Amino acid sequence: MRYVVQVGEERREVDVAGDAVIVDGVETAARLTDVPGTPVRLVALGDEVHRVVARRHPGRGRYTLWVDGFRHEVEALDERSRTIRDLSAASGVAAGPAPLIAPMPGLVVRVNVTEGDEVAAGQGLVVMEAMKMENELRAPAAGRVSRVHATVGTAVEKGTVLVELE
Repeated sequence: MRYVVQVGEERREVDVAGDAVIVDGVETAARLTDVPGTPVRLVALGDEVHRVVARRHPGRGRYTLWVDGFRHEVEALDERSRTIRDLSAASGVAAGPAPLIAPMPGLVVRVNVTEGDEVAAGQGLVVMEAMKMENELRAPAAGRVSRVHATVGTAVEKGTVLVELE
């Protein structure tokens, strides 16, 4: 299985093949061993052994790793997922006002912004309830809220403009 691993700004392709890993074309024997009763794992790469503690973050493939006491923020995705994420990020750059539109019919449960608020890309703007689940709708791009159409307790149809951004 091939993974694309990103640590900071550095990306590496890592192939996992049985008891070996191949990083940048160099094959190395690899073994992972749990330390019973602890969150520690021992990772043997060739003749080196490293202590690793991993914490998974919300979202796909994001981890904090402590390797021999040093902390690293890591994203590890299979090759297909990495390609999809890269393509969606490249095409997701906003070129102007980006309204927040209801992706499905539902009930507005919470409105987290008011007119004039500065918002960051990905910031939660409105929470809708649909099919007995709450869905937080996020800003598609950074900007300023120019108009809020959503009202708590209001039922909306798919395609309804909830928040306008400039």
